[in-house]
Amino acid sequence: MKLSVRAVAVTSALLWGGAVLVTGVVNVFQPRYGREFLQMAASIYPGYKARPEFRDAAVGAAYATLDGAVGGALFAWLYNCFACECETAGPANAGGRESR
Repeated sequence: MKLSVRAVAVTSALLWGGAVLVTGVVNVFQPRYGREFLQMAASIYPGYKARPEFRDAAVGAAYATLDGAVGGALFAWLYNCFACECETAGPANAGGRESR
């Protein structure tokens, strides 16, 4: 079974970008919430400062969305490469079933 590279990229982008956005927005109202998580993200994304401000939450979410899309696409592409190798390397009559 192959994965859709586009679908996994979009899903990963929405999940990772959403996680950073929600954490950043909650951090605006509760500055101690997610502080270490946002500081970790700031150490990875240039220009993102992890301050409890809406602008920083948006910048972090934009970086995370791009990062999630690239990471998801790379994951799906690698999965498809290895899944194809496993299908061709497996026994022709796996599990005692006849191929049709």
